[in-house]
Amino acid sequence: MNRINPAKLLLSKWTAAHPRHKEKHFLVTELFRDEEGTVLDIELQAILTRRAERLPWETLKNAEDWKIGWK
Repeated sequence: MNRINPAKLLLSKWTAAHPRHKEKHFLVTELFRDEEGTVLDIELQAILTRRAERLPWETLKNAEDWKIGWK
């Protein structure tokens, strides 16, 4: 399990453990917050294709799917 501070996720780099469509490296490009400022979701953008998807930030905690940094 990756230990993550959700407030510091913006512009963080991630590597997919099981790449799909040659998309291995990702960047967190946006944080989505509620009225109190709590981070709910992130926008994760693939570096190679620039495809972006919105995910719950807790998804990045799974070390079997995501590695911190570009490896």
